[in-house]
Amino acid sequence: MNPILLDFPHEFETERLYIRCPQPGDGAEINAAIVESQEELKPWMPFANPLPSVEETEEHVRRAHARFLLREDLPMQMYRRDNRQFVGNTGLHRINWDIGRFEIGYWVRTSEASRGFVTEAVEGIVGFAAEHLKAQRIEIRCDPRNTRSRRVAERAGFHLEGILLRDDPDVDGQPSSTAIYAKLRLDDGTWGYPDD
Repeated sequence: MNPILLDFPHEFETERLYIRCPQPGDGAEINAAIVESQEELKPWMPFANPLPSVEETEEHVRRAHARFLLREDLPMQMYRRDNRQFVGNTGLHRINWDIGRFEIGYWVRTSEASRGFVTEAVEGIVGFAAEHLKAQRIEIRCDPRNTRSRRVAERAGFHLEGILLRDDPDVDGQPSSTAIYAKLRLDDGTWGYPDD
């Protein structure tokens, strides 16, 4: 399969969210959210320390848009449906098109945290990947110390497969571990985990 030839929507909605691929011109609003949320982001997200300039964020957005079109990565942005306020970033990463494996990533701006938006986005992305991308396996990977991220995975019904010890550097370049959560498309077409 040549993924660049796949046609699928570049946007979708959940109950409270509008989720779409990045577009040129999005950099300023995303940068403002990063600045607002730096204290919460910097332990986990290298892009937040030091703070990027608006131009650096816009460059990142344009590269993300290109990667989406090339099907190399599927970054997405979350907006509230009621007022189109930028909520945070999400998307599907570490893609293996041959077997239908994807990883969901996410971060939420501080002013929109603790409202269930990320869990709602994750559930929406699972549905999107199942319907449009023929997904078979979806993962969430995070630092085991990131309890908020782990709670999202658990609320969305992902199964903890294990923790890889000292497998990746953290934002400071120190050895860090990775918790791996997964959901699989089961034989009956539903999503879950065989042991659950």
